[in-house]
Amino acid sequence: MVEKKLTWKQLVLVASLIFGMFFGAGNLIFPIQLGQLSGGNWLPATIGFLITGTVVPFLAMMAVSLTNSQSVYDIAKPVAPWFGTVFLVAIHLTIGPFFGTPRTAATAFSMGIAPFVPLKYQGVVMFVFSAVFFGLAYFLTVKESGLLKWVGKYLNPLFLGLLLVVLVLSLVLPMGDTHQAVSAAYQSNAAFQGILDGYNTMDGIALLALAVSVVYAVRGLGFQKQQVSKVLAKAGLLSILAEAVLYAVLVLVGTTSLGLFKASDNGGAAFAQIVSHYMGNFGTALTGVIVTLAVFTTAMGLFVSFAQDLHRVFPKVSYLWWLRVIAFGSFVTANAGLTNIVAWSVPVLMLLYPFALVLILLSLFSKYFKKSSVVYRFVVASVTIPAFLDALASSPLATTSHVQSLVNGYHHFVPFAALGFGWVVPAVVGAVLGVGGYLLTNSKRVTVLD
Repeated sequence: MVEKKLTWKQLVLVASLIFGMFFGAGNLIFPIQLGQLSGGNWLPATIGFLITGTVVPFLAMMAVSLTNSQSVYDIAKPVAPWFGTVFLVAIHLTIGPFFGTPRTAATAFSMGIAPFVPLKYQGVVMFVFSAVFFGLAYFLTVKESGLLKWVGKYLNPLFLGLLLVVLVLSLVLPMGDTHQAVSAAYQSNAAFQGILDGYNTMDGIALLALAVSVVYAVRGLGFQKQQVSKVLAKAGLLSILAEAVLYAVLVLVGTTSLGLFKASDNGGAAFAQIVSHYMGNFGTALTGVIVTLAVFTTAMGLFVSFAQDLHRVFPKVSYLWWLRVIAFGSFVTANAGLTNIVAWSVPVLMLLYPFALVLILLSLFSKYFKKSSVVYRFVVASVTIPAFLDALASSPLATTSHVQSLVNGYHHFVPFAALGFGWVVPAVVGAVLGVGGYLLTNSKRVTVLD
């Protein structure tokens, strides 16, 4: 069978689809906040942010494609079936009702509504807004409305167009220069802090759960199964290049905004201030409407993915019931506010990302050790304790005396632990032991067969 050739139009189409999955309206809050916090050290912080904000999601997508995985369960199953189930549930709770989905409504409120509501009424207005937001998301996903495709087709490009206008204005008429104050976390090792900040996008773990839809989209264009990874690699590189440029400009805008504004509690509030500065109240209102509709599509997509995957794993619980779980859970969490949602997610992401990163790398190289469970188990076991300690170090419990002593010892004795990467060296050791065990097991089998 003759392989189909990839046209430029198809390349751009697939790249646009990938870009849409990588970059949502909610994602712009993090590079802007990074810019405000990193100040004069914005460049190394940006480089770090791009590693986990663009490269890791790309690798996650490639891992799903190369291993022919149908869900995040298949990525984690080589460790053990039970681990695959636990990891799938953990990922979907994180990008779903715990943090990801509530963040969509909180971002929309912070950018589009909060600037027009007196502070004392914001709690009540947020309660009503989030109830309507998630109520509509629930009913439209139950009825499988075509609104999702319509909004994605027209409003996401409109949002990006408005964003482009703001960014151009910010570059042509900057609010300040890049020689701004640097917050404590970025005064040394800004690049490493940027890597950790890239966790907040959640794209690295989200793409493990959602990338299969891109794979099917490429197959739908008529490409053979063996061509999909090549198409995704080309389109993915184009997509992450565009996203990297956009993220870098957003960080730069965040940094220069310190010439007029103080650092905000979250990137949503900062973006609202920037838009108001350049476009006035009308621009703020218009951006708020478009952002709300744009993140609404993200929420609906996460609703469907959550309900479908959990119904597949727990078939006795209906798809409709899982939709109700994510709708109610998201509503409750969203009312904690954007700043709290982001803060609460940090320890969880510090726990999950080491597992996600090693599983992505293991998947990419799995053909060299035939997906041996021995290799997977050694590596995952090696990162488990460091991942929990990294999560503990970034949690409120880190201020208690006993936990503080434990964390201090961990940071002192384990390489890179003080930077938030104590799992790296154990992962390498686990990989060496795992591959050694795999080779030893295979050599014994060959000897027996001989």
